[in-house]
Amino acid sequence: MASHTIELLKNEIPLEQESVVLAEDTVNGLVLVDIINGFCIVGAGNLAPREPNRQISEMINESTRLAKLFCEKKLPVMAFLDSHQPNKPEDPYPPHCIAGTHESNLVPELNWLENETNVTIRRKDCFDGYVGSIEEDGSNVFVDWVKKNRIKTVVVVGVCTDICVLDFVCSTISAKNHGLLKPLENVVVYSHACATFNFPLEIATNIKGSLAHPQFSTFYIQFAGVYASCRSVYGQRTWSQDSKRSVVWCSRQSINLL
Repeated sequence: MASHTIELLKNEIPLEQESVVLAEDTVNGLVLVDIINGFCIVGAGNLAPREPNRQISEMINESTRLAKLFCEKKLPVMAFLDSHQPNKPEDPYPPHCIAGTHESNLVPELNWLENETNVTIRRKDCFDGYVGSIEEDGSNVFVDWVKKNRIKTVVVVGVCTDICVLDFVCSTISAKNHGLLKPLENVVVYSHACATFNFPLEIATNIKGSLAHPQFSTFYIQFAGVYASCRSVYGQRTWSQDSKRSVVWCSRQSINLL
């Protein structure tokens, strides 16, 4: 039944996936969203997977590969880590990723990022990393990161595709359209390095007030929404190595740096 649903979605909402090569004549930045124990490691917390999950494992592996490429070239990297205070619940979710606990730390595959000079780590207490970057004085750590490094292309990866990743990308696109993120031109959401959680109907029906969240269909639907937004805002969805002003917001099969 699940595979039939996915095939139906693909037929009704087809997405064109392609490879992207990021040229070195402009600055490219990488944003890692919530690739932490509390969302990725089996049994690590209330919102962690209950059993090994292929989509999450592939997201970690591909995000790690990309992070190593960026760090080898000393390109700017920002990592958002979900970190909540015990007395500030994030409805409608149960307590998770409490600041100072193992849950709110990077997964073991990415722990090394904390020692890299080109990496900025930002702990946030909300879905949206853009909002979570706002300081008490009104400044924004993410905005300052983009401007300081003169970033023209941001590649976004992480978890969950349909919550924190989507919220951050929507805010980033809106800020860019309002001239708040100069010189940012391009936003690339890399599908193979994103993942979401799986909460199937057979489990949700046994928990009062719960809503089913089938992993693959919700993942695909959210990328379709991302893709549609790209087309409506920018009127194009392809990456051209010859163009310095290509604007991209859609899923990609692979990303490599020249």
